[in-house]
Amino acid sequence: QVQLVDSGGGLVQAGGSLRLSCSASGRTFTGYAVGWFRQAPGKDHEFVAGIRWSGLGTRYADSVKGRFTISVDNAKNTVYLQMNSLKPEDTANYYCAAGLGITVATMTSVTSHQYWGQGTQVTVSS
Repeated sequence: QVQLVDSGGGLVQAGGSLRLSCSASGRTFTGYAVGWFRQAPGKDHEFVAGIRWSGLGTRYADSVKGRFTISVDNAKNTVYLQMNSLKPEDTANYYCAAGLGITVATMTSVTSHQYWGQGTQVTVSS
């Protein structure tokens, strides 16, 4: 059974940094991609960043380009999201999600991801 456990959220001041982790287990993830999505109260899920499990192929939302970096440690079965220069508008519940056969072109699609973590809250104060 595939399980994704995301962690690393917290409260940080604007301009600060956080690193989110997504620990994956339950199968081999060759051919998968992992994405980070966020959801603010009253809003839909928003794509943040995605990466192919091989590490070859990443994509970012325009709103986080240059501030966030996604990476994968295959040995630890973990995907990271390094978030720098955080802004109050980054405040949301962040979810990692995984899907088989996702390409860079389809990384933004919520429905392409079959497995989801439980979410970790990120709050950025002004």
